[in-house]
Amino acid sequence: MTDLTIVLGNKNYSSWSLRPWLALKQTGAAFKEIVIPLDQSQTRESILRHSPSGKVPALIHDGRTVWESLAICEYLAELYPAAGLWPADRTARAHARAVASEMHGGFAPLRQHLPVIVRRQYPPRELPADVQENVNRMQAIWQDCRKHFGAGGPFLFGSFTNADAMYAPVVTRFHTYQIGLTEGAADYVKAMRAWPAMQEWAEAARNEPWIHSKYEPD
Repeated sequence: MTDLTIVLGNKNYSSWSLRPWLALKQTGAAFKEIVIPLDQSQTRESILRHSPSGKVPALIHDGRTVWESLAICEYLAELYPAAGLWPADRTARAHARAVASEMHGGFAPLRQHLPVIVRRQYPPRELPADVQENVNRMQAIWQDCRKHFGAGGPFLFGSFTNADAMYAPVVTRFHTYQIGLTEGAADYVKAMRAWPAMQEWAEAARNEPWIHSKYEPD
């Protein structure tokens, strides 16, 4: 019996849930899932049974609860050091934490204008200037990581790390809204979407029964 449980929102909509779920998959550990549909009358009450923040995600392990995506990713990196959730090299590790934190605390225009909808794809659209600035910054981050630390694999630091987990919802957004990307950024999106864990999440999102007009207005 596993003693790891992760509490998630809808896989089609919950960008914050995707991040630690991918990190948990990278560890190879067995775990249970509790999926709570968002924006229902009982959503907050249901989440509060598992997390003091009233928000998803949350990780329950060995009698303790860890909430908030980046904190869960850090916890898993300490719990499973062999999973390589942060780069072994100190310089690379500091860089990975910096770009993960920048994703965690920034890019509000992109989040607001391009919500995560994993199972849909929309025609390309002209982006507001502040959203395009976000897109440009993300591409610059990815290019810099790949150039300086990406040898040995297709991910930002070669092998999959928490930095990739933090940017995974952006990968889904860029696909959903068919955002025009540089060749290097497009290659990274392709590699991330081809990763089996990402495919598993996307398949589950497509099979979910919940559709909410807040997220899918048309």
